Amino acid sequence: MSLVHRLTITLEMIKIEHTLFALPFAFLGAALAAREMPAQSVGFWIGKLIWITLAMVGARSAAMAFNRLADRDVDAANPRTARRAIPAGLLDVRFVRVFVIASAMLFLLAAYQLNSLTLILSPVALGSVLAYSYFKRFSSLSHLFLGWCLAIAPSGAWIAIQGKLTIVPVLLSAAVMLWTAGFDVLYACQDYEFDRQSGLHSIPQRFGINRALWIARAIHLLMFLTLILFFYKANLGWLGFAGVLATGALLLYQHSIVKANDLSRLNAAFFTTNAFVSVILFFTMATDALLLHR
Repeated sequence: MSLVHRLTITLEMIKIEHTLFALPFAFLGAALAAREMPAQSVGFWIGKLIWITLAMVGARSAAMAFNRLADRDVDAANPRTARRAIPAGLLDVRFVRVFVIASAMLFLLAAYQLNSLTLILSPVALGSVLAYSYFKRFSSLSHLFLGWCLAIAPSGAWIAIQGKLTIVPVLLSAAVMLWTAGFDVLYACQDYEFDRQSGLHSIPQRFGINRALWIARAIHLLMFLTLILFFYKANLGWLGFAGVLATGALLLYQHSIVKANDLSRLNAAFFTTNAFVSVILFFTMATDALLLHR
């Protein structure tokens, strides 16, 4: 099998396109940070955005590939995941390990190019996204830990621009963490029986599917309230508020189509709705911050 073919399978395995979930939040953090910066050249901002993007791609690629390595035995035993590349024999473990190392090096290089504080904190970010693969083996709080991993994006991008951290990106990160944790609880419902039999920890496994759905709703309600507080602290205008309302509507839709006795529309709730949330918030709030309400 050629290198290009193996790399193509690897990118498909880690769902590289799902970087879309977190990348808009990184760009939003960067846009809000840029609003408070003195005028800089176009080249400065292009360089920052390129390295932020490469940092996001490197970190997520390393995390997802490492997760597939760590979970290869679990994936092989789970009918839903048995066809993934490693358990199906489409990729060898050695190649994926090299891919993880290369992705991690890309992330560290990008952190180095951004600023010193980004580089200093980069091991915390990288260690977090790699540790998630094992966290679910001993705690039902793995959903929140996954949320923490994605929440690094907006605060990390803010630090990449300003070299410091304030309450505004922290609130955005908190909203991202709760948003991620809520939809991960929903996603875990489809593995309820397998998790029970395998001794893996999740909120559905611990509380049952029906209660897990209510917990996910509560988490997303808290996310919405945090988003409102972020909107206020970020001093955004009407377009940013429209993004908040649109997010609330998408969350309501997401929960309306997932039922305890019918999880058939879970993928629609997980992939389509979540991609819209991150993109809508980026375009409404970044446009508000940089063009309408500076």
